[in-house]
Amino acid sequence: MKRSHTEPHEMSLLTGGVDLFAAMVKAVDAAQHEVLLETYIFDFAGAGAEVARALMRAAQRGLRVCVVVDGVGTGELPALWADQFAQTGVQVRVFAPAVGLGFWLPSRWRRLHRKLCVVDNAVAFCGGINILDDYLDPHVEGLLKSPRLDYAVSMRGPLVKAAYDTMTQLWSRIEAVRELRSQDLSGAMDALRGASQSLHFPALGEAQLVLRDNVRHRSHIERTYRKAIGAARHDILVASAYFFPGLRLRRALATAARRGVRVRLLLQGQYEYFVPYRAARQLYGQLITAGVEIHEYHASFLHAKVAVVDGKWLTVGSSNLDPFSLLLAREANVVAHNPPLAQTLQASLINAIEQGATRVDPLAYLNRGVWERLVDALASAVLRFGVFLTGKPY
Repeated sequence: MKRSHTEPHEMSLLTGGVDLFAAMVKAVDAAQHEVLLETYIFDFAGAGAEVARALMRAAQRGLRVCVVVDGVGTGELPALWADQFAQTGVQVRVFAPAVGLGFWLPSRWRRLHRKLCVVDNAVAFCGGINILDDYLDPHVEGLLKSPRLDYAVSMRGPLVKAAYDTMTQLWSRIEAVRELRSQDLSGAMDALRGASQSLHFPALGEAQLVLRDNVRHRSHIERTYRKAIGAARHDILVASAYFFPGLRLRRALATAARRGVRVRLLLQGQYEYFVPYRAARQLYGQLITAGVEIHEYHASFLHAKVAVVDGKWLTVGSSNLDPFSLLLAREANVVAHNPPLAQTLQASLINAIEQGATRVDPLAYLNRGVWERLVDALASAVLRFGVFLTGKPY
């Protein structure tokens, strides 16, 4: 279906898997032609199974259903579900399977981290939410006491084609590699023709899909953040599950705070990985000194990667503000100048701050003990060394 770039953008905010999975299942069950899905994690327990069943129902109706999962985030599908997908016609591909010692090479750290879904080239979903039940976490036994905090958006209009084009290009590249490995050169050439099409997303009025990859979009998401922060007049609110931004982004936040913009960061209080959490705390001093408010979320795990500026501009996507997202992974964020949507997201984040987070006390942080300072510094050094190994400037 060909769409004009003058069409209006229809966007809705979805909070957690509860909202997203219900909307996705409804769209997939109404699909008539095709369903494309990309995710870092596809977990089949709990609510994730509902998404899997909807995909199978679509495939059984004769629709083309294509799923790409990451080789580290998901790995090989459980045998039972892999068999059911195969029997019903759901096509599954694994991006960069983690095989052998080669996984430890820095070049293999480039993961598929974006979360996208397009149904019939008519409705799309983009955000930070994996196909993973809100109350389940791989690092915690049993159910979480409160749902994971995360967001996505549903979209209609020109943004759908942008998501569709980038997903079909990745699928074509994966297929080309498969054909080459099977020595089907004719099939590989056909797949490569589809993969070689350049992705040029025009200025889509008030909204755009912004990508990060290792070819043509190496720093687009970070530049989008810096531009929005630099233009802020009153208020910046950022939530990032993993926070270790480069110097230019830290300076942008500090500069905004010094010129009188209220800058609030919502970061992890409950953490899954010790090193990223403690490394982030090493950066607090520079930001707190500039007047940035830092709030740590304790109600549950924070998985959001969103921002709101001046209650008018927002971004929702898969990209954290850390080296993994900004230097290595394939990411996708929606950015938009959409005051109603921005204010809805802002209200949700403020509620999370007020009801589920604790502000980092500037005096207590600056006077923390030697042992805490040492742990933070060591964690930061480990993370920086990992960045060094990638050969990427940061």
